[in-house]
Amino acid sequence: MGLLSDPNRRRALIGLLTRLNAPICVVCYMAGVAWFMGLAFEPFTLRTYMSENAMGSTMVEERFPAGERALATGREFAAHKKKTGGMPVDWLVKTMQSRGLEVFTQRFSRRLPFPDEDKERYMVKGTNVYGILRAPRAPRTEALVLSAPCTAGDHNNQAVGLLLGLAQYFRNQVYWAKDIIFLVNEHDLIGMQAWLEGYHHTNTTGMDWSPLQGRGGSIQAALSLELSSDVVTSLDLVLEGLNGQLPNLDLANLFYAFCQKIGVLCTTQGKLQRNDWDSVSGYSHAVQTMMLMAMKQASGRPWGDHGLFLRYHIEAATIKGINSFRQYKTDATTVGRLLEGMYRKLNNLLERLHQSYFFYLMSSLSHFVSIGYYMPAFGLLGVILLLRALDLWVQLASPPPRTEDGVVDAEQVSSPGVLSVLTPLVISHLTGAALYTLPIHFQEMAVEHFPVSETEAVVLTAIAVYTAGLALPHNTNRVLSAFVLVVLSPACTLLFSVFFFQELQEMPVSFLDGWMLYLSVISQGILDHALYGSLVYPLVALLVYPCWLLFWNILFWK
Repeated sequence: MGLLSDPNRRRALIGLLTRLNAPICVVCYMAGVAWFMGLAFEPFTLRTYMSENAMGSTMVEERFPAGERALATGREFAAHKKKTGGMPVDWLVKTMQSRGLEVFTQRFSRRLPFPDEDKERYMVKGTNVYGILRAPRAPRTEALVLSAPCTAGDHNNQAVGLLLGLAQYFRNQVYWAKDIIFLVNEHDLIGMQAWLEGYHHTNTTGMDWSPLQGRGGSIQAALSLELSSDVVTSLDLVLEGLNGQLPNLDLANLFYAFCQKIGVLCTTQGKLQRNDWDSVSGYSHAVQTMMLMAMKQASGRPWGDHGLFLRYHIEAATIKGINSFRQYKTDATTVGRLLEGMYRKLNNLLERLHQSYFFYLMSSLSHFVSIGYYMPAFGLLGVILLLRALDLWVQLASPPPRTEDGVVDAEQVSSPGVLSVLTPLVISHLTGAALYTLPIHFQEMAVEHFPVSETEAVVLTAIAVYTAGLALPHNTNRVLSAFVLVVLSPACTLLFSVFFFQELQEMPVSFLDGWMLYLSVISQGILDHALYGSLVYPLVALLVYPCWLLFWNILFWK
């Protein structure tokens, strides 16, 4: 405290910080990056452990025997789906009723702001089918959910068959203390969003859906199942949800514990765990896994149907079956036993999962980095902003220089007026507001005057508005600085991130394919915001882009 209270010492400290401002900022930046990259080194990470006492042991006996029967049910489901050209609602209702469930349906429809690029659909209509297994040993105030999306083609038929097989098996057990809801949702995330809004009596996206006729208790946890082959080589755990939300770490720990017990290969980010952490390749593998998780969270999109549960404070994850060329194979019976074990442990919960972490990064399923470990890296980067602000404050507060005869230089005293400062500030934020609102509203006009589709019109309008912001007053004498600032702009950063993400997934693409993927990412980001409330696009349009435009104005200040 004496250092700050003494005027002379305070003046010396401020002088030191301003004199060495640039070197200190460089050191902080390098230290922050090195800290974050070092977190993937296994001795610096924490080993996963179960924090919830009710799930602290896997000592349950899994007896699910009907894997082949479940696959046969899946083939029957696929035949009816092909015959009806979509969700076989009547067949699902009859099948669930024959397994002793209370069966209900929900119709929904959603008009997209513009057709999505993958399926080229404008109006989405569908039906969700769900059956409730009532708890025989409890007052039915809590529930668990097992879902399987009904997707087009031959995808995920095995998951629906296994869901129905588990429903029949669970119906014959007497130890359930929570309702179990078996849900088959149509149109993936859109159907899941409609069901969750109907279950919780909310409508945050403007979707039309029929009210649910049957409800269970308060949902404690949920799993979404994706299987598209009769056998799998590994099970991949998907955790990233809407706006980067993650489920409680104990849910991932539970999955990993049962995979270890039953002997199932398990992955996260599609990457197997390696034991050679002390080698360069092992460290690189851990860095790739951790960076993939961080980039998926930064995208803001839900990476599975489970991602929409998290906004309702429901711990959820997606289990995805991967069938590669490895010789090791896992059949449907083993996958069913793994799910049985997980639901039996979730059935023991006396309260919601809250003991473990909600903010973490995983370098593998057995090691994680908590928020207390990775936040110092961002803190070091944040110190740079404080140091630069201190340097500017000292420069503004310092007295103006005097000439040799003691007269103050008039050019140094003069400062820009309020209007000259306020004008670029207002223009920058208005440009950001235009980037946020115009792409969707001007798509019809763009389609009428140019030979493009609605999706292309939205993306091209966004690029046009973004580029128009660069037409603010400029100075051609700073070409190199302008080039560096353009490279560091939000658009170029997103383009680099697309190629970097593909490299992390070990799926490199050519420049042309990467550019098309880049345009698809822009349209998907706008669509995710309109459909599910993703915050990445408004954050970039209304905050990041206007701030970058202000830097552009400062660089070209006359």
